[in-house]
Amino acid sequence: FRGKPELRFKNLPICEVMSSEEVKDVPQNTQDLTVFVQKLLEQMQSRFQDMSDAIIQRIDDMGGRIDELEKSIGELMTQAGIEESTPAIAGAEGGS
Repeated sequence: FRGKPELRFKNLPICEVMSSEEVKDVPQNTQDLTVFVQKLLEQMQSRFQDMSDAIIQRIDDMGGRIDELEKSIGELMTQAGIEESTPAIAGAEGGS
């Protein structure tokens, strides 16, 4: 990088956490500030949970695709007359 590196966040609206108008609305006394911070933390927690749920869903989807791929490969190997073997199992049997 030459010059100042840029920070880029995909699908993470950091700039939306607080607008310039919201900064003006930040409470000045301690009690109101505490409530404000609690609400802000709740919003962040909610966004984090949404992102976490989306990641878990994508991992689950990927796992399903891998299972389907393994099944398809097994069917192709059966059609071709190739015997299936698992390298880890074959290696364990040969070592005893």
